[in-house]
Amino acid sequence: MKAGAALERIRKSVTTIGLASTLHDLALKAANKVVVLKILKGMTAERVDPKYITCPEPYRPMFLGEKRLRELGRDPANGLPEGFLNEALAEGDECYGFLAGEILAAYGWYSRRPTPIDPPDLVLDPGNRYVYMYKGFTHPAHRGKRLHAIGMTLALQHYQRRGYRGLISYVESNNFSSLNSVRRMGYEIFGSVWALRVFGIHLTHAGAGWKQHGARIGPAERGPVPRAGALAGAARR
Repeated sequence: MKAGAALERIRKSVTTIGLASTLHDLALKAANKVVVLKILKGMTAERVDPKYITCPEPYRPMFLGEKRLRELGRDPANGLPEGFLNEALAEGDECYGFLAGEILAAYGWYSRRPTPIDPPDLVLDPGNRYVYMYKGFTHPAHRGKRLHAIGMTLALQHYQRRGYRGLISYVESNNFSSLNSVRRMGYEIFGSVWALRVFGIHLTHAGAGWKQHGARIGPAERGPVPRAGALAGAARR
């Protein structure tokens, strides 16, 4: 990238997200040219927001069963390859989604067990009090309907009735649009995990908030947890 174009990109970034956030983003990108370094912001949702409990027409919200998921997985546009479905369903993960007729409009996955994140040799273990929300997806034709927020809220309501405290997830510290989005949806940021990979070894350091919530991000304690395709975290497509 030419110097002039790079400076213009930085100027636009400062205008959009501010100087401090721009410097944070540039520092992380510079570090990742040498090592793999991520700062992961942990977040929880524990409050059911009344704004997001009514589903608009023509969408039907529901937990999708295995048969329906495998049918929907035949369409590559739905992002549900067979390998991922085999592993997620074997782990007992659940998918809460929205159908418009027979079309899959949006979904999110929910896990009560350690689940791989990005980098894939790390897992997020939600502990006993939370359910990990990951792999959020909204089809481009159905965006702007708040389906992600509604799905998360209805799933939260469901899991709280089953005795869980709430949902847990994470966002990378320089994914500013997602950070703003999850705050609007009612997530609360509770602490960071620094994840450094150097010479093939992962080093992690978690803030106190992770221990307080009974959750962790780190290497799998009982060997690798494959769950191919589960690496979306709180990110939405």
